[in-house]
Amino acid sequence: MRLHINIDHVATVRQARRTDEPDPVRAAVLVELGGADGITVHLREDRRHIQDRDVQLLVETARTGVNLEIAAEPEMVEFAAGLRLKEATLVPERREEVTTEGGLALNSDLQRRKVATALERLRAAGIRTSLFVDPDAESLRYAAELGADAVELHTGVYAEAFKRGAAEAEAELQRLRSAAARSRSLGLDVHAGHGLTYENVTPVAAIPEIEELNIGHSVVSRAVLVGLERAVREMKELLRHVRMSIGAPEG
Repeated sequence: MRLHINIDHVATVRQARRTDEPDPVRAAVLVELGGADGITVHLREDRRHIQDRDVQLLVETARTGVNLEIAAEPEMVEFAAGLRLKEATLVPERREEVTTEGGLALNSDLQRRKVATALERLRAAGIRTSLFVDPDAESLRYAAELGADAVELHTGVYAEAFKRGAAEAEAELQRLRSAAARSRSLGLDVHAGHGLTYENVTPVAAIPEIEELNIGHSVVSRAVLVGLERAVREMKELLRHVRMSIGAPEG
């Protein structure tokens, strides 16, 4: 299983003071030393945390490659198309939200046309594509029809259910299991992320079709206490043990 670390919140701390530290580009070096398989950043239209400069330097320096999360807006897509990205993930975006609150609303004709245009441009630039979607059959069907290479299943609802108890968590886990199997049957690679922590990640990591997790806030939060390299190593080791226990390739 590949582990991509989202370093947005390193930039959040920097932007709180409008200064030059902590530098997410330097953080990426420690993340990779900790064993991460990729760096994820979300370049929002309002540039609330990650900046254009961060993305450009990360693309030039990250040895594992960069997965850039962006809205399916022409300005953002053109910026991404000019970079040597490992992957681009299209995500929904609202200015008033604190963090991404759900998957792309692909049931809208207008949204599907916008996403299709963005995917076409990214493919023309030679960039692998992924769509951040809720774990429901309709969204997965649209993702496959639009020609995305992968889907990233939104795990935020599961993460909230985990806090409320085992029964609710298991119901959401079953949605994720079904969605992962359905995605694979549609020819999509399967990623997952949002709200995953050291406490709740194990059951998600045990879903064999999921080959990549994107985790950010929990790792950065732990890094405040134990350091970034150690925080990443701990998460990577946790995932390794889960995959070994189910007999799946480590990736």
